[in-house]
Amino acid sequence: MNNLTTDLLIDTADGVATLTIHRVAKKNSFTTAMYAGMAEVLEQAQADASVRVLVIQGHETIFSAGNDIADFLQAPPTTLEAPVFRFMRAISGFSKPIVAAVCGPAVGIGTTMLFHCDLVYAGDNAAFSMPFVNLGVCPEAASSLLAPQRMGYGRAAEALLLGEPFLAEAALEMGLISRIVPPAEVNALARRQAQKLAAKPLTSLLATKRLMKQGQASLVAQRMAEEGTLFGRMLAEPPAQEAFSAFLEKRKPDFSAF
Repeated sequence: MNNLTTDLLIDTADGVATLTIHRVAKKNSFTTAMYAGMAEVLEQAQADASVRVLVIQGHETIFSAGNDIADFLQAPPTTLEAPVFRFMRAISGFSKPIVAAVCGPAVGIGTTMLFHCDLVYAGDNAAFSMPFVNLGVCPEAASSLLAPQRMGYGRAAEALLLGEPFLAEAALEMGLISRIVPPAEVNALARRQAQKLAAKPLTSLLATKRLMKQGQASLVAQRMAEEGTLFGRMLAEPPAQEAFSAFLEKRKPDFSAF
């Protein structure tokens, strides 16, 4: 696998495929093309027998600001076949270990994708947020199911209903991440852990991950589809229109009429 675009870098060596989100000038925000590229990386890594572990990483100052709003509004995900949903299905169904390295802000899907990663290492500058309600839409990537399971209902309600950021220490306490280290060390730590995994028998890794997730796969797929359908519908409704207009106009949204 080679570099797909200048916004996504992929490197494969010693059984580890490393996907780097490489759009720092735009805060690593995701475009439709990037979602399609990430889905392709996951699908190829799944099928490639030489790949035993996948690493997903950003920059030490930013993991991802979520969707590129201008691109998102130009080509909103109106069906479940949209690239963003293809990516969600690919990461949730990936049978091999996924290691994530997160520094700086991880907004929206920058956080929800982590529920589908097996090991998540964060910099002490990491800040996680799922501000879907603030944008007049609903959660995605099965986070309405997985966040309460992982974080407990009360903390998930704070994160999903208020949409406010929470820091690395809280994420560690909730079990969303595995360890906190200085930002300059995060990607290297993720790489070392991935190399440890790649040295282990793949059959054992696959069986262990499958057993840990057993019984969840159909629930996750069902919730993801339900969220996706509702998300697409809500995008066209007045609250979301007001939220995105306010974002583009750099003003506070007014939801008093909705």
